[in-house]
Amino acid sequence: MRHRKHTFKIGRTSGHRKSLLANAVCSLIEHGRIKTTLVKAKEIRRVAEKMVTFGKIGTLHTRKLAIATLHQVDKVRTLFDVIAPGFKERPGGYTRIMKLGPRIGDAAEMCLIEFVENDATVKARKEAPAAAEEAPKAEEAPKAEAEAPKAEN
Repeated sequence: MRHRKHTFKIGRTSGHRKSLLANAVCSLIEHGRIKTTLVKAKEIRRVAEKMVTFGKIGTLHTRKLAIATLHQVDKVRTLFDVIAPGFKERPGGYTRIMKLGPRIGDAAEMCLIEFVENDATVKARKEAPAAAEEAPKAEEAPKAEAEAPKAEN
């Protein structure tokens, strides 16, 4: 019986597989979402969620484990400082896979994999446009108050 024997080979050597997954997870960290095949996305999800869990723990040891897996210090820094703190209250399920349909050339099932929106990201996105709208209003209000007394005199 093959219980709990997970293999992800896709016709590559083990070193090529590890590099592919590390680079894909780094791209996911950098861009927030990537387009890939469904088989690769399911394996990327396993690695990415483990890296977010390392980021939530946030110790030096977990940072070194993440660097050993991903091989890109700047992406690990982004993961630990920006992405992982937004998932502090979430017990798991940090990524989402959305199917797109078959690819034109070889009919491989394509999908988007992305991080689930976390509270910090949503707040930052909502506050940025609100702050941009409030800034001109704040400048206009003193001008109106300054003009009002002139009209009364």
